[in-house]
Amino acid sequence: MVREIEREEVQRLLQSSDAVVVEVLPEPEYDRLHITGAINLPIERIGREACRRFRKGQPIVVYCADHACPTSGHAAQKLETFGFTNVLEYAGGKADWEQARLPMQSGPTPVT
Repeated sequence: MVREIEREEVQRLLQSSDAVVVEVLPEPEYDRLHITGAINLPIERIGREACRRFRKGQPIVVYCADHACPTSGHAAQKLETFGFTNVLEYAGGKADWEQARLPMQSGPTPVT
């Protein structure tokens, strides 16, 4: 079952070398502004991309725009159906992070 987390836990997980923070909005939204250190996997590609890039037990934090945006919840459920066991939803998303004046950046995800 997906666990919802708050901003403070996202900050802690960003410091972890094992955790990955994923924005699930479309690429233009991510490129415009995203949480520093996050990667972009739009919900349409999240299952196959996650299977290729992440371990099943790796902590994966998904987020979207804000509490009203259902995309992060859908993405988290999708990851669980693909067998990921440590999926966390940051429902406050970009709006909560930006409101707290935490580091954000623009531009595409670096190719890995």
